[in-house]
Amino acid sequence: MKTSNHISRFFQVTISFLVLLVLFVLVSFKDSGKEAAINDKVQPAQDTKGLIESVWHVKGIYPDGRLLDIIAVDAYGESYKVKALQKGDQRTLMSIKALVSDKIIPVKLLVNEGKQTPLVAIAKDSTVYQIKAVAPNGERLSVRGVLRSGNIIHIKVIGKNGEFYGLKAISPEGQLHDIKGVKTKKEDLEYTLFGANVYAHVKAIPQAAAADDNFLWHIVGVHPEGYFLEVKALDDKGNTFDVNAILDSDQRSLINIKAFKSDTEILPVKIVSSTDNYKTVAAIGEKGSIYKLVAIDKNGDQLEVKGVREFENIIDIKVINKEGEFYGVKAVSQAGQMNDVKGMKMLNEPIEMKIDTVAIYAHVKAFQQVY
Repeated sequence: MKTSNHISRFFQVTISFLVLLVLFVLVSFKDSGKEAAINDKVQPAQDTKGLIESVWHVKGIYPDGRLLDIIAVDAYGESYKVKALQKGDQRTLMSIKALVSDKIIPVKLLVNEGKQTPLVAIAKDSTVYQIKAVAPNGERLSVRGVLRSGNIIHIKVIGKNGEFYGLKAISPEGQLHDIKGVKTKKEDLEYTLFGANVYAHVKAIPQAAAADDNFLWHIVGVHPEGYFLEVKALDDKGNTFDVNAILDSDQRSLINIKAFKSDTEILPVKIVSSTDNYKTVAAIGEKGSIYKLVAIDKNGDQLEVKGVREFENIIDIKVINKEGEFYGVKAVSQAGQMNDVKGMKMLNEPIEMKIDTVAIYAHVKAFQQVY
């Protein structure tokens, strides 16, 4: 009889445990479904390089201090939210997207024969959504690229009388970034996306102070002990050449990096495509010749300069010492202004472009520092 009671209790406990286990699984499944649905709304399927850390608001700045909602509008007048997406802790170059139902759609500036370039979202099925600002009275205002400064296209909300209002990305904590068009080519056509001719990528970037009048900025490594290491381009014979950032416009948000082989031969600096963990940073010369970037230390030793870490579309570029430690790489003006030197990917492709026979993984630019 005791044995029977023990068995009965055992079955009761077992059944209770199984019931609780089933309930737990059902609740967990339900919760995970909710989480997946939420994540689907903020994580584009085509981009798996990093989890979204924060969603920034995209707003126009009205003269009286009010914020204007920025929306994507379809052919039927339906509106959708537009956001800047921060992935990880990378805030140097954040993508702008339209959130249309369960899809995340890239926002771009289109090629236009007129002076101003339309800001739109482009879906995979070639549907184009116009980007508009909502005025305090409910009127929908145009948002367009209005002026090019070097690599940067200034984007503005345009009032009904033609006045310009700023366009910003605002974090939940109140941090503020400018929203700009970004060019990697001199030509109007940057590339074609889902059948649309794209004039410029659209990104949220740190606000930049006015640039000083110095045309050439020095490229240096920053040693932890507080001195600079000159960065040079090195040919296969051991000759070195100056590397500088060229301030060729009135903006310092995104400055080109070049190597000077001579007064007339100026070479673009890029990150070269490879399967290595650390990618080569080099100037590209005639017939695809490679001039690797090196930093010269106090003893005259040449230290490698490499792309070492990737955060979504930004690649950290560092000097690597003999012990494998990293030093920052900066662009420094003669007046003491300083920008970060980083790699920049604009396409979700392993190769951004080719220069002669050299496959380019990323562009190299001097960015306004993020604090």
